[in-house]
Amino acid sequence: MTQNFSSTGQKEAVSGKLNFSEPFAERPRYHANDASRDVLNLVEKEIEILNGRQQADSPTLGQHGFELINLPTAVSDFRDDEQTGTIYANEIVQFVREKTGADKVLLGGPGVLRFAENSEECGGRSNSRPARFIHNDVSEPTAKMLAGFVLGEGDDLANYRSFAMYNIWRPFSAPPQNVPLALLDGRTLSPDNLISADAVFDEPDKDDWSFEGYLVQFDPDQRWSYFPDMGAEDAIIFTTFAYRDGKPFYVPHTGFDDPNCPADASARASIEMRAIAFFE
Repeated sequence: MTQNFSSTGQKEAVSGKLNFSEPFAERPRYHANDASRDVLNLVEKEIEILNGRQQADSPTLGQHGFELINLPTAVSDFRDDEQTGTIYANEIVQFVREKTGADKVLLGGPGVLRFAENSEECGGRSNSRPARFIHNDVSEPTAKMLAGFVLGEGDDLANYRSFAMYNIWRPFSAPPQNVPLALLDGRTLSPDNLISADAVFDEPDKDDWSFEGYLVQFDPDQRWSYFPDMGAEDAIIFTTFAYRDGKPFYVPHTGFDDPNCPADASARASIEMRAIAFFE
């Protein structure tokens, strides 16, 4: 799929406020729905976030771990679970297979819709609030567990030389997005920046369940980017887990307030799809 993006009049960077984490005595945890139960030690820092559209070295999936993509869709309503579970799911599988050259691509679950806090829909669905602290969805043990789970009986991770996990994030609200996604260049992440934490999925009348993810400490060597003014066919693919040179590779991310976004901009609405690519 070809890319055709306009960057006219956009700034090369913004100064954004991101919530990093610091270690403390208790193991951190964060909840999909009830944030009042979170155990976090967050530190807000104002940092430079580069405009990915304006960079001479345009971010790519193979280098930085994320990329702005052109992804046409036949979906007419992303709030329609039937459309996202069939039409969009098939589109994502096909795209990831073509993009990565994977032999098999499976989805890690249904689409996750999120809405900015100034939207009436924020919190109306499970796990529908934007993440406001820097995190990576999975740790290496979690990635292996989830990959084995989606393969199911009759298949095994040992049958593949490698696997990778991707998040395909797209807004379906009109640009500009008031709460865009900030992404860390995975090459600038040190293993020492990672803090293990429990991602807890809490829903009414259901038992809590969790798996391990990561929070991120601030490091002045980190390099952050975002993509403003994403249109109807724009999406971002980013790596939540892969192996590079035999070592785990991650792209931590977070939602943040774009200081250049007009106050009367529509509230960001977005959908995330998680795909796992297997390579024989």
